[in-house]
Amino acid sequence: MSKLLGLVVILLSVFGGYVWAGGTLISLWQPAEILIISGAGIGALVIANPKPVLIDMFEQLKELIKVDQEDPELYPQLFGLLNMLMAQIQSQGLRVLDDHIEKPNESSLFLMYPVVLEHPNVLNFLIDNLRLQSIGKLSAHDLEHMLDEEIHRIDEDRMRPSYALNKVAEAMPGFGILAAVMGIIITMSNIDGPITMIGVKVAAALVGTFIGIFACYCIFDPLSKALEHLTERKSAQMRCVAAVLAAFAKGKPPMLAIDAGRKQIQSENRPTFIELERWMVEQKN
Repeated sequence: MSKLLGLVVILLSVFGGYVWAGGTLISLWQPAEILIISGAGIGALVIANPKPVLIDMFEQLKELIKVDQEDPELYPQLFGLLNMLMAQIQSQGLRVLDDHIEKPNESSLFLMYPVVLEHPNVLNFLIDNLRLQSIGKLSAHDLEHMLDEEIHRIDEDRMRPSYALNKVAEAMPGFGILAAVMGIIITMSNIDGPITMIGVKVAAALVGTFIGIFACYCIFDPLSKALEHLTERKSAQMRCVAAVLAAFAKGKPPMLAIDAGRKQIQSENRPTFIELERWMVEQKN
């Protein structure tokens, strides 16, 4: 919702200010300029990025519109699930989790925490690393290093759509100049026409520069930053799980291991230790 609100503010400020200053909106409607700039931008995006990046970009943009902030039930349920998993590992060993981690959507344990099942990035990260630990004995140091490397690789992959949009944003003013230059070429080829028509054509050419700058600083660059923040939020979810697993592997009690995960959460979503304790009590009841 805040993203749409921001867009409305941009549109009202830019175009409202333009009309207030005496401009007419119809003068900004230059389909040829829009076609040149948008076509060049989309074409450059397709040339510069492989298909998986474009698909991921589309999916991230959809998620950006649908999900404005962190699900408030995610971390309470995630910590409850991790606490249950660590309790079972302590009492019966990692092998007891085989049935749960093979089919989490059918597991009685995982079904107790439906919000976690709705976040496949967290769920798959947790299950894969529990399965890895159950296959072979890993030292706490090796596990921590592997978790960090995996998160780093995932973050790099998820950041590719943001980087791609940022590059398009940087190119947009150039595409605007391209459209403006082409407009000036058309104007110069009709230099012997009426002076009023020359003025109209020059104005149309300058609209191309406006569109390029507007698209850069008001659309593509903000979207790039928004995708970056989305990636950071998802990274914090995985770092939370990684910190819990690593701390538990080092021999820390479940509550201290969960607190290690709590400290990896972004400040706006991070619960206090008192809230964490209350969540654990509520989960037990």
